[in-house]
Amino acid sequence: MFKLPLPATIMADLQAVDRIVRERTASRSGVIGVAEPTILRPDTMRPRAALVLLAAHFGEYALERTIHAAAAVELIHAATRTHNDLIDAAERRRGQTRQGDWGHGLSLMVGDYLFALAAGEMALSPDPRVISYYSQAVMRICESELSPVPTLRPREAAHAAYIAHTGSSAAALYAAACQAGAACGGLAAEHVAALYQYGHELGLALQISTELHDFADHTEAGSSLRRGIASLPLIFAAEHGAGERLEAALNTPDSDHAWAVAEVRQYGLAPAHAVMQAHLGAARAALVGLPENPARAVLEAVEV
Repeated sequence: MFKLPLPATIMADLQAVDRIVRERTASRSGVIGVAEPTILRPDTMRPRAALVLLAAHFGEYALERTIHAAAAVELIHAATRTHNDLIDAAERRRGQTRQGDWGHGLSLMVGDYLFALAAGEMALSPDPRVISYYSQAVMRICESELSPVPTLRPREAAHAAYIAHTGSSAAALYAAACQAGAACGGLAAEHVAALYQYGHELGLALQISTELHDFADHTEAGSSLRRGIASLPLIFAAEHGAGERLEAALNTPDSDHAWAVAEVRQYGLAPAHAVMQAHLGAARAALVGLPENPARAVLEAVEV
């Protein structure tokens, strides 16, 4: 869950970004036509694009200098979601073949096409650093998908591996969006770095929030566990509860699923929630040296 209280001016610019994304993908290609209803459907808003716009507002903001970086990050997000159909280390570890909504071949074409669109959009940005920031983020995302968290115990090692993995897989694009916006706004290097840190910490908090909601869900609780994902609540539960049995549940499809969800709810949710709040606090702390303006007020008010 991501609550970003955007003012009307930002919302209007965000709609302009959305139009750019729609125009770029308004292709007669059957591949994009199949993908569009799911992959290109935005979340309740386009949060990564919104971060680009907000970051740029700390400097000399102009939509024409920022809109392409904002559209590019949403195209990259769509591409990485598509490629997630191809790379699922947990199911590969179990000897299963992942079949996404369209199958491997079509998913690969859609993802590559969207990455190509994103590259073209980045090239339109007036600041060449945008290409560097986004390309580095994509590399980190790809590397993380090939290197999942290997084990739940010991907790310190598992937690460190989780932060390294999530910092790349879930947080990298948020951090790069903030960097790109700062570059488009002409900010000084220290402010670019501060906004990168904000995006990184926010991305970590958002991922942990998603995991907390997953285990709190009363209809499909623990779907990440079924997919073999070592979430932070699961890591904490393995430390305080029956760790060996939880590791077995993680590595065996549907094994002790109901018991494992109950174990995570009892032992894992509270400490994971505390870590989420700590990352959200760290995100807000990263803004301390930035100018006090409406953009900063929005970023400080973010809730997950």
